[in-house]
Amino acid sequence: MTERVPILRIRQVLLVSIQTDLDDQAVLLLQDDLAQAVVDSGAHGVVIDITAVEIVDSFVGRMLATIASLSRLLDAQTVLVGMRPAVAITLVELGLSLGGVRTALTLDKGLRMLEREHGAARTGGVVPDAAAGA
Repeated sequence: MTERVPILRIRQVLLVSIQTDLDDQAVLLLQDDLAQAVVDSGAHGVVIDITAVEIVDSFVGRMLATIASLSRLLDAQTVLVGMRPAVAITLVELGLSLGGVRTALTLDKGLRMLEREHGAARTGGVVPDAAAGA
């Protein structure tokens, strides 16, 4: 039996931390589970942390793009964080651009990206200048 990937809620963001390389069945389960979690929680953002992932094949790459599209349709933005250089190279070599998936180097940067964008959406597109508070 394929294990499900846990989905954690941090305020209005869902965090998916993928700790192992996923088989096709696990990716399909994650897609379904995450779509339901977005609806159930009303989350405005999804962060998928792939720091521990060493291999991404074309199916997993396409499913990450599909997950981002599903989340967007359900009114949540997706950020993919922690991508290793080898994974990025593989995705480029496979010709997968992951359209619609934004990336950040770290979980912290991904969460801040979603917070800024959600704040801008609530204020009509005005993003507060982060440097002004420094």
